[in-house]
Amino acid sequence: MSLTISNNSAVASASYYLDKNQKALQMSIKRLASGKRIVSPNEDPGTLAVTMKLNAAVNRLTGARNNVQNGISFVEVQDGVLETAGRIVGRMAELKGMASQDPMKSSQDVESYNNEFRDLQKQLRDVAKTTFNGVSLFADYAGSKDNVTTTKAKFKGDESADNIIEIFTSSQGSDGSKISLYRSALLSAITISGGSVSSTSIANANESASGVKTYGGGGRSYGLFAAEDGTTISLGQSNLSMAVFEQALSNIAYLRAQTGGGMSRLTFAADSISSMETNLRAAIGRIEDVDIATESANLAKYSILTQASAAMVAQANSTGDVALMLLR
Repeated sequence: MSLTISNNSAVASASYYLDKNQKALQMSIKRLASGKRIVSPNEDPGTLAVTMKLNAAVNRLTGARNNVQNGISFVEVQDGVLETAGRIVGRMAELKGMASQDPMKSSQDVESYNNEFRDLQKQLRDVAKTTFNGVSLFADYAGSKDNVTTTKAKFKGDESADNIIEIFTSSQGSDGSKISLYRSALLSAITISGGSVSSTSIANANESASGVKTYGGGGRSYGLFAAEDGTTISLGQSNLSMAVFEQALSNIAYLRAQTGGGMSRLTFAADSISSMETNLRAAIGRIEDVDIATESANLAKYSILTQASAAMVAQANSTGDVALMLLR
């Protein structure tokens, strides 16, 4: 058997397999460390493109879910303030009853009730200015002032587009589905016609210095809130009957029902978005997540092969030492 040292093919072959096994071992380490089946674009470009699109869709859904959650918070705060307004109007009706229907009350007692009545009107004005993250919860009442017509939200219809808040509920943004929320027309809801107490009597109120509102046709209506300058009406205001308070409470109840409807839609939208987001994440996981058991087996396999290849390279290199021994 001849012994040559000019071309040690055993070393070259062992080195080739050592390099191959080392690369496979490094790939297994990367996959296990990252948890991803694809760690380099050249492995599976098509699948990588699909996962990128799906991840982008998930990110858009996450944004839509945050928008919906903010919308839910908006209507929750709005409903809470409407509840407070209802309790204020209820207390005002109670004061009206105690002041006008109890003959045992002295003028001093009535004046005490009047003071609280006026304070509650100011509180209603303040309540109507409540904001959520800088966004007004309530619209200005419909009407005109100083003979200048203003387009504002009216109670039960004709809402100005300026008083509509749109919540986008899909990954398509403005091109997808959306839910419209209204800044409730609280001030219009508690501006009641004294001559014809009904839900249709809420409209076109001019704010006068006395706090009493007059509107088209020469009729009179009552705003159960203070004027901008703080002026209020008294418990003894003519035609300010209990029916005015009853209608105001009924109108506030309508606004709360409207708010509840919006809250219900937003809640279902949030559930739908969460379900879609969960399903998309599951799809992404099935596509790009590594199989831990399989890859752990590969790690052990290539670790053993790498060690064996390194040993074979060392063994092949020892052939040259045998040739040198013959030269001694």
